[in-house]
Amino acid sequence: MFLSTCKTYTTAFLLVLGSSVALAQKSDGGAVDFSMKSIDGQTVTSESLRGEVVVLAFGASWLPLSRTQLQGIRKLADEYSGRGVVVYFVSTESEDPKSKNFASDEQLRAFSQKYGLKVTVLRDPDGEVSKKIGIDQLPSIVILDKQGNVVGEPIQGFDPQGNLVGQLASRLGKIL
Repeated sequence: MFLSTCKTYTTAFLLVLGSSVALAQKSDGGAVDFSMKSIDGQTVTSESLRGEVVVLAFGASWLPLSRTQLQGIRKLADEYSGRGVVVYFVSTESEDPKSKNFASDEQLRAFSQKYGLKVTVLRDPDGEVSKKIGIDQLPSIVILDKQGNVVGEPIQGFDPQGNLVGQLASRLGKIL
């Protein structure tokens, strides 16, 4: 009886461990395929970004933390734009006017302008891209290398110091 119970717990533990490893591999290895629309109607695909280092900053206009995040995104884009890094703000807000989480492209343009965001704003309204990458919290930052692979785990949550450039410098330095 004791051995049977031990085998059951060991099997359950290995299943959980195996699931965790699979999730880690999914979010930290292999290229992520996606297609997102910008608020200006352009389509940006993972394939079109191959050859560039990409920073995807996921957030929402209704989230106060995203406003502080925007300052860091602006500084990051300014500092790394000449070094082959492309930065995008990815809105997770719905495109459905009936949704509580709705934001029109015009509202997102106004939000971007109000906070001086000069990077392209993309939309991930159904969370398809964020789910593929393993994001479960906003705001979150993901770096893709030149082959489209996720570099490290997503940086989730808010840095109270607001030093996004400092947070990402070592990861970006390794792949540039």
